Amino acid sequence: MTNWLRNGWPTLAIMLGASVWGMVWYPLRMLAALGVTGTAASALTSGTGCLFVLLVRRRALKTVRWHWLLPALALAAGVTNLGFVWGAIHGQVMRVLLLFYLTPAWTALFAHFILHERLTRSGAALAALSLAGAMTMLWSPQLGIPVPGNPAEWAGLAGGMGFAMSNVLILKTSRVLPDMKPEMRTATIFGGAALLGALASLVEPMPAPPVGAHLGTAALLVLGLGLLLASNNMLVQHGLSRVPANRASIIMLFELVVTALSAWLFAGEIPGPREWAGGACIVLASALSSWVHRTKTVPPDPSIGDTNQPGERDGGEDGRGSGQGRDGDSGEHRKGGKNRPRAMV
Repeated sequence: MTNWLRNGWPTLAIMLGASVWGMVWYPLRMLAALGVTGTAASALTSGTGCLFVLLVRRRALKTVRWHWLLPALALAAGVTNLGFVWGAIHGQVMRVLLLFYLTPAWTALFAHFILHERLTRSGAALAALSLAGAMTMLWSPQLGIPVPGNPAEWAGLAGGMGFAMSNVLILKTSRVLPDMKPEMRTATIFGGAALLGALASLVEPMPAPPVGAHLGTAALLVLGLGLLLASNNMLVQHGLSRVPANRASIIMLFELVVTALSAWLFAGEIPGPREWAGGACIVLASALSSWVHRTKTVPPDPSIGDTNQPGERDGGEDGRGSGQGRDGDSGEHRKGGKNRPRAMV
């Protein structure tokens, strides 16, 4: 039994993390019902998470060094978080999340220009499969073109692009700043989400703010959600550091299952035939992407040189963390990918 727990705990940690991310939309809608807008919820919960990480891992602050990648990562994480939170509150959760899951397509593009990775035929084919799924899901007979049908879906699409950029920048940061503790990348991500959310809240119309008992409920939700997400990130990091990247990517797809079930139970949202067909293509592209990149080593980055030691491989050492390993993006399962936290809420 002890051996089973020791061997199975990392997998369980990743599944628990995926479950949290699959249900986080519901307390966000509760906050919206109490009068806390999506942008304000993003700022408050992310700010709470950032402070929690800095407090718990304050000794890691000394490993931080200035580099332009840090504000870039914070901005990308802010777009990721804001897109998901606002889209999940105002749109159909499953459609928003599937659009968010188009990261294989965007990562292949970003990794080509930022990490100088060659776009392989398999990578291009998986990106095409992912986009084909999105077009299937978004096809509108009235418009005759496959585009998001409302602002919430556009937010989910933008959030997915920000997520892909975050993954690439996290990997780049792990190479350029190898001595920086992963907890500080987590704090950077939460801090960026909090700052961008606060700026966006200045332009989003605010309904009547919560008062009285509702104010206390909203404050408890914000505090609890921020602490939960920060703890969840660190829990998943533990699992990702002990599970092979390709396996972690498949496990992370459990988030879609949890989201579909929770959206059906709590919001009565039932995907239609086009959502099922398009979602199947997107999930298949994510799963195959993790398999394609299962044994590749880190390509040297011409701008900084190769940081790997001779003979190092990535098999079993990394995973996706912002991440976390769920979509198998090009480059994120290589050396340095294991420390990526997910910028979510």
